[in-house]
Amino acid sequence: MTDKRIYVTSVSSSDVHGFSKQNRDHIQLLTGLGVEGDAHMGVTVKHRSRVAVDPTQPNLRQVHLIHAELFDELTEKGFSVAAGDMGENIATRGIDLLSLPQRTRLHIGDEAIVEVTGLRNPCKQIDDFQKGLLHAVLDRDADGGLIRKAGIMSIVLRGGRVQRDDAIRVELPALPHIKLERV
Repeated sequence: MTDKRIYVTSVSSSDVHGFSKQNRDHIQLLTGLGVEGDAHMGVTVKHRSRVAVDPTQPNLRQVHLIHAELFDELTEKGFSVAAGDMGENIATRGIDLLSLPQRTRLHIGDEAIVEVTGLRNPCKQIDDFQKGLLHAVLDRDADGGLIRKAGIMSIVLRGGRVQRDDAIRVELPALPHIKLERV
């Protein structure tokens, strides 16, 4: 029987700006800030390349989510990628994160709510982690459009504790839906 649950498979954080994050028993999401103790936590942007352009821009990348199914796909292609390796805070299973529209709300566990802001734009650091991985997380659709498969970004609307096996409930925004773009 196929598991139809939508749930958290792992949580990760890091207090330093690096590529991978350490797996944790749980993480604490803080309203309007992100993951407690994570280097990317804050009201304004924390990603170094974006800070260099404009350090006052809002942080639309407070929480990085990635679908664990991507780890399965990458393993089949010969890569060795585990939870936390790609810098995500939350890995999920049972949901096509990439197809969600902007402003989708994900209710995670008993309290936390994050709002989807856009796609993670994979960068050269992915190839620094494992050669060829950048190409593996990019694809093309039938029309030749670029598909970024390295996860989605979100902001914290309501804080709370998040841990492995927490259920996720999807709340779609009102129509019309806006397709995710890179943030």
